[in-house]
Amino acid sequence: MVSRRDFLKIAGTAAGTSALSLAGVDKACANEVHLDDDRFGVLVDFTICVGCRRCEMACSQSHDLPFGNMDSYDDTSVYDAMRRPSVEDLTVINAYTPPVGQEDPLTVKVNCLHCEKPSCVSACIVGALTKDDKGPVVYDAWKCIGCRYCMIACPFQIPAYEYENPTTPKVVKCDMCAERTLAGNGEIPSCVDICPVDALTFGRRADLLKLGHARIQNDPELYFNKIYGEHDGGGTSWLYLSDRDFSEVDLPVLADTSPCEVTERIQHGIFRGFSGPAMVFGLMSVLVKSTGSIPPEKDLPAPKHHQGKGGSHE
Repeated sequence: MVSRRDFLKIAGTAAGTSALSLAGVDKACANEVHLDDDRFGVLVDFTICVGCRRCEMACSQSHDLPFGNMDSYDDTSVYDAMRRPSVEDLTVINAYTPPVGQEDPLTVKVNCLHCEKPSCVSACIVGALTKDDKGPVVYDAWKCIGCRYCMIACPFQIPAYEYENPTTPKVVKCDMCAERTLAGNGEIPSCVDICPVDALTFGRRADLLKLGHARIQNDPELYFNKIYGEHDGGGTSWLYLSDRDFSEVDLPVLADTSPCEVTERIQHGIFRGFSGPAMVFGLMSVLVKSTGSIPPEKDLPAPKHHQGKGGSHE
């Protein structure tokens, strides 16, 4: 049971959180948003990837998700259909037509790209998603109210939702192993760490761009002349090299400006004059998460019965 004092404290926290998150919408896409000049990212070279799927295993293992033994990831039948990240697989590998003159398919790693100006962050009305100035887009499940606007806003269709979790469902996606990479002790994402052929390179985003352009310049017949994510959608922390146009591996064609500029305009139109509903959602979310349930009926005042001329009416 929540006491009056605790209720007021929770209400104040919820109102403050909602007000701050709505104010923060102005900054999610603003030009003055500061990102560390030394922010990091990952360069993924599709031409090097051999489709071993070890990255899938390492990712699941490091995030306490179900995973099989290493041999089980040798199963290439998963390539028969295109896959998207899910609540149990934060990254997946898909296969495409082999490069010219080769028999093995081109294999492509799919996960959150950690946009420079993320639409998911801009769309979130309670600040559950934030862009760390070092690169990762991270998620705070305690703040989340399950509106799933982030899923609609993402141009890459990455966030997944725990629909089968009835009590504490979360939005899930790759977090660039933030607990490791943001700790400052030199650890790298688990998928990068396990890659046996160095198809994944972790480092400063600026250095990764130089490396990518150098590879294209040194081997123009191998690479499509573009680093995906350098400017696409306002830029991303994950950067891609390929032997073909990226639309052929199901990466969307995006303008150089972030889609979050659109999500902000929509959100401003809906919520600028209606901060009340957002605050109510925030309050209800905090109440449920603080008590474990909605206050039971027995704690509510008993209904009053009207006594009329013909006796009582229930």
